Amino acid sequence: MINVGIVGVGNIAPHHLEAYLSFPERCRVVALADIVPEKCSKAVERFGLEASTFDSHRRLLEEADVDLVDVCTPPSTHAEIAVDALQNGRNVVVEKPMAASLDECDAMLHAKSASGKLLAVIAQNRFRTEMMRLKRLLASGLAGKVLHAQVDSYWWRGSNYYDLWWRGTWEGEGGGCTLNHAVHHVDLLLWMMGAPAEVLAMMSNVAHDNSEVEDFSAAMLRFPDGAVGQLTSSVIHHGQRQQLVFQAERARVSAPFECYASRALPNGFPERDDLVEAELAAAYEELEPLTYEGHTGELDNVLGALEGREDLLVDGEEGRRTIELITAIYASAITGSAVGLPMAPSHPFYRREGLLAAAPRFHEKSRVVSDFGDVPITTTGG
Repeated sequence: MINVGIVGVGNIAPHHLEAYLSFPERCRVVALADIVPEKCSKAVERFGLEASTFDSHRRLLEEADVDLVDVCTPPSTHAEIAVDALQNGRNVVVEKPMAASLDECDAMLHAKSASGKLLAVIAQNRFRTEMMRLKRLLASGLAGKVLHAQVDSYWWRGSNYYDLWWRGTWEGEGGGCTLNHAVHHVDLLLWMMGAPAEVLAMMSNVAHDNSEVEDFSAAMLRFPDGAVGQLTSSVIHHGQRQQLVFQAERARVSAPFECYASRALPNGFPERDDLVEAELAAAYEELEPLTYEGHTGELDNVLGALEGREDLLVDGEEGRRTIELITAIYASAITGSAVGLPMAPSHPFYRREGLLAAAPRFHEKSRVVSDFGDVPITTTGG
């Protein structure tokens, strides 16, 4: 039985709690910690937990018998909590984004190596049937070499979204939509394509007057094999329609899934190639639907790795790659120049202090609330 302690009992924690409660024969949540202790008490009551509650992660580490520490706090605190837990001999799973800077990621990886414990990073959108199928289809080579990748990480948030005390500041959030919303799509792009060699980007805040950070960014990517990509991160798009589109040599394939293949007429103009589309669609459908999806699917994998039954699919190295690309986007947008990957430790933005010193403050944060209560999180439509 794996004993779990959750640090941070805000809006994302219920997704983790529901996932762990799906596996009562494998794990149990025995401890909760939050700087607002009332949140812990409410979670204990809501989910029917037999769990101790604490007002800090350090007290949880000192007093609770936990095997796995699950970090659901604001991004700027991830590294400190994860390092403390690893150094105390606990396994760690941390919500996205892994950390607010590359040096914090490397501190976490160093603590993981020194402790010999597991470090997992949440990337729950990999654990969806359509994403697993698309990854497998691209890896098969049936669509041919990818020539162009288009990633639209489109979300919508009202201005009051940034009234929450830690949001909307470079210090508290580490960035805006590029870091905290597009992180899912950046992870998926890297998983399917690998890392680009060069990034050229811009960003702005066009609609959120209570936020220092960006609400829109656009980046052009050049991959080592010559492929190109474009990545748009936004919290200004009504409808929140997100997609990953891969234009390959034989066809377009995408998530949400669509397959369109063209062949050339004698004059070079296109006509639709139904045979290629049928071949690719059949290969896409070969993968059976996943038993568990989203957070439940990923935490099932984390538990399986701790039990020695399977490999961990999203580790700290994977989480760091995502932060590296996001950091390169910020560096390019702020300096107005292209940024190459990988980024060396000597780069000014490798450390959080470098980004904080250079980042533009688009607006002054003037409205603050401590909690939105039980208002639901909506992730589609809107």
